[in-house]
Amino acid sequence: MRMHQITPFVPCTTLEAQVAFYHDILGFSVGYRADHYAYLHRDDVAIRLIEVDADVDLKRPERETSFYIDVDDIDTLYESLKPQLATLPEGRVRAPFDQDYGQREFHVADEDCTLIFFGEPLRQRVFAHADLALTSYR
Repeated sequence: MRMHQITPFVPCTTLEAQVAFYHDILGFSVGYRADHYAYLHRDDVAIRLIEVDADVDLKRPERETSFYIDVDDIDTLYESLKPQLATLPEGRVRAPFDQDYGQREFHVADEDCTLIFFGEPLRQRVFAHADLALTSYR
């Protein structure tokens, strides 16, 4: 028996805006949509958007939500999303950078300030580029 995926519920104040963000900016496909709920996926990653009452302030620090998506070839992913990310207001995207704990990451804030971390182990990235360099010299 093994677990194979986690699919977070992400609260949002306007389902329409969040579906557009995850679809148009991050490239997720809409698998299911109802009045106050949407299921979106991309590759092996999925999220469930759940619309909350309009009077709930999701931008308050104590309501801050975040999740982490492990990826392969983070720089290529970032470059592929860069034109869409450039349409977001300033301060919602942090370009790829290396973390002291051995990950290369970029960060994106969605429409309700949920912080999405995309990350790849630095070791894996170094080996991948080393293999490419060795291949090009053969």
